[in-house]
Amino acid sequence: MANLPTHPHIAASVLELIGGTPLVALDRLGAGLPGRVLLKMELANPGGSVKDRAALRCLEDAEQRGDLRPGGTVVELTSGNMGIGLAIACAIKGYRLIAVMSEGNSPERRRVLAAYGAEVILVPQAAGGLPGKVSGEDLALVEERTRELVQERNGWRPDQFRNPSNAAAHEATTGPEVWAQAGSTLGTIWAFAAIVGTGGTFVGVARALKARDPGIRCVAVEPAGAEPIAGRPITRPGHKLQGAGYGEIPPAWDSEVCDGTLAVTDAEAIKAARALAQREGILTGFTGGANVAAALRLAADAPPGTAVTTIASDTGLRYLSTDLFGE
Repeated sequence: MANLPTHPHIAASVLELIGGTPLVALDRLGAGLPGRVLLKMELANPGGSVKDRAALRCLEDAEQRGDLRPGGTVVELTSGNMGIGLAIACAIKGYRLIAVMSEGNSPERRRVLAAYGAEVILVPQAAGGLPGKVSGEDLALVEERTRELVQERNGWRPDQFRNPSNAAAHEATTGPEVWAQAGSTLGTIWAFAAIVGTGGTFVGVARALKARDPGIRCVAVEPAGAEPIAGRPITRPGHKLQGAGYGEIPPAWDSEVCDGTLAVTDAEAIKAARALAQREGILTGFTGGANVAAALRLAADAPPGTAVTTIASDTGLRYLSTDLFGE
């Protein structure tokens, strides 16, 4: 077997399959709207989410700097998706991963992490916390435990909220892919919308699109009641949009590429995710539903013949234990 010839269509590992995800037109959900909604299928990455790109880029940049050496330990705070992306890359590269997450995140995520060989450390929620609703207070507790574990295990931390490699991954790959797949010329893409967690996806894609057409409107999606980018007080920190809306502007945020915000309720996100599954055959999570809800709203105001692009952040298979798709 070792002497078999290599073939250009055989990937050396699944890491080579990260990126290059399809762009799908939501012509059934968007029927009758002047703008056409185009959905970037990030759930098609090996780890099932947009975070695969950032996870790989963070590790590779650390390797190049000499911050991460063979056999090392990676410790990261995660709502699940970044951790899964890191778990895949660490499994192939030979690193040990310790994923630190809130007990409020869906159990599917921790089970997937464990399946890839990661050590999962669960942090109890703050007083009054509810399963499936991770607040800024919950995240602060996870942050504290993550810092402790970095010291205890002598680990290297990607620190996705502050690491410039996060946005760089999307500026180098996701954004250019959207532009090319949409067959873009100036004015083809009218708007881009994406929910903000770490801000890496939004900032990176927005930078790439605006470099090609400064007129593209880049709109940050926030959970209703947890809208710091919009400058509104936090009235509902315990929303259901896991991995987003933690009640503060992300440390690596770039306001220069943000042209406005849209708030989406839990109910709107759930309705859009269910419609996406039942009418477009696409199973995505809460944040993917929120993105589609926002994109449809924008498409209603778009000039005829233009496109609104957005992201299917992750697979809906991670939420089957929740009320996202009902009983």
